[in-house]
Amino acid sequence: MLKNLIGALACALACHAAIAADPLQVGFIYVSPVGQAGWTFQHDLARQSMERALGAQVRTRYVEAVPEGADAERVMRAMAADGARLIFATSFGYLEPALRVATDFPGVRFEHAGGYKTAANLNVYNARFYEGRWLAGWLAGKASATGVAGYVAGFPVPEVIQGINAFTLGMRAANPKATVRVLWLGTWFDPPKEREAALTLIGGGADVLTNHSGSPAVPQTAEERGVRVIGYQSDMSRFAPTMQLAAVTSDWGTYYTHVARSVIGGTWKAQPVWGGMKDGMVHLSAVSASVPATVRRELAARTQALVAGHAGPFMGRLVDQAGHVRHERGALGDDAIAKMDWFVQGVVGELPAR
Repeated sequence: MLKNLIGALACALACHAAIAADPLQVGFIYVSPVGQAGWTFQHDLARQSMERALGAQVRTRYVEAVPEGADAERVMRAMAADGARLIFATSFGYLEPALRVATDFPGVRFEHAGGYKTAANLNVYNARFYEGRWLAGWLAGKASATGVAGYVAGFPVPEVIQGINAFTLGMRAANPKATVRVLWLGTWFDPPKEREAALTLIGGGADVLTNHSGSPAVPQTAEERGVRVIGYQSDMSRFAPTMQLAAVTSDWGTYYTHVARSVIGGTWKAQPVWGGMKDGMVHLSAVSASVPATVRRELAARTQALVAGHAGPFMGRLVDQAGHVRHERGALGDDAIAKMDWFVQGVVGELPAR
């Protein structure tokens, strides 16, 4: 009897150890192909960074080019049913599908990029890209001869509107008469459509371009036509080696590793995250060697002031396109920034109905 009991106990302990040693299964769902640069590429770099940091503790998988909507829900359900205990849903339109799947899989933890709703097992995270956009806009204003920039944008969600406004305010800090012309794509990833929009903006007088879309088409077009460009998400210098001024880049690796460790350690909780330059989530990277030393020094000073909390795009008096004062003094609150649905003075374009 005792021998049997000892044997059973040893077996139980061995089984428990085997279970504890099982790697955390982590799924990633991407809205576009991984490619060589851009939004999805940066998230996949972070996935790889997490694998390097955690080694045998994690096992990851991903599905790329998944449309927002029913397809996203199907993919997440399949991941959860197949053993994933942590799923990163990396596009704005994945939020509602993720919430539905989270309800049916309470033991799985979900992390959604850019969302505004949480659940007991679903958290949201984002980065303050508008900080980098403000600095990039100032740099664009210093470089532009026409005082006109072109902005190729995906959808009119708050994150995109924040970026357009911040870029415009930065540009007008360098040139008070500057304007930023916006063209909407109605998609996050469509290289031919992105190229067409870039060409239209160049034809309208823009001598600096930037974008909030998923492919390198805008930098490639800028290089081809000889206009300056601000890269987005990734350093786009491989696509615009002579025309890129700088790039607003993201780094999700540290955050993804932290989240996976919290799930492994049983400390994960739904606590929204909105990191910025001071947190290392956003950078103004790859500043061109062609930028004059005096401009570089002022850019560094502006960056330092932003990181210290002494400066930023949404501080002080803010006036919209119609000339109405939206904010008088001090810093605009996070709630107002997160719900931004208006353009500042200097933006040429309209917000389409959503």
